[in-house]
Amino acid sequence: MDLSLGLALLSGVAIAAACGLRAFLPLFALGLAGRLGWVTLQPAVDWLAGDHALWALGVAMALEIAADKIPVVDHVLDLFGTVLRPAAAWLGAYAVLGAWPTPWAQLAALALGATALAVHGLKAKLRLGSTAVTLGQANPVVSIAEDVLAFLALLAAIVLPILALAIPLLLLWAFTRRSRRAVSPASGSPLSPGGSA
Repeated sequence: MDLSLGLALLSGVAIAAACGLRAFLPLFALGLAGRLGWVTLQPAVDWLAGDHALWALGVAMALEIAADKIPVVDHVLDLFGTVLRPAAAWLGAYAVLGAWPTPWAQLAALALGATALAVHGLKAKLRLGSTAVTLGQANPVVSIAEDVLAFLALLAAIVLPILALAIPLLLLWAFTRRSRRAVSPASGSPLSPGGSA
């Protein structure tokens, strides 16, 4: 289905937010949705729906999700993600902005790449706080929560783009709130070693 300009932008926003959490999951989901005919990809990037791209992105997605559950390795992924996730967001957002004319599709995708960088920065800060407070023991749980948020953002982007507007706002609110607790835990905070869960 072809999205209107506004719905395409909302989809791009949700995809960028998801890319701020996971680089390869959104691209794999877009390629699969393009293959199934659920979204119309920009002609320049319809290769995302090809066999080779889906296999490569599927393997990369599985490795990223699994490695992100391992303390210390997750921080290395975040380091590489500083470049990789905004680039993935640009590509993913551009893929769904087919209704937008040149150069507006490219410029909007570039701005959405910056959105992914902001989400990634909050995610990395939360992960550092979690490592400091729990010595990395809570990191796999945080990672699973990020997987769920990325999946919900993609679901909104592909199935119901109008909900996509709420996704980055909720992500920013949740990460800001959690990172404040993780970095400077008060007595009795859920992330504090002496606090109750």
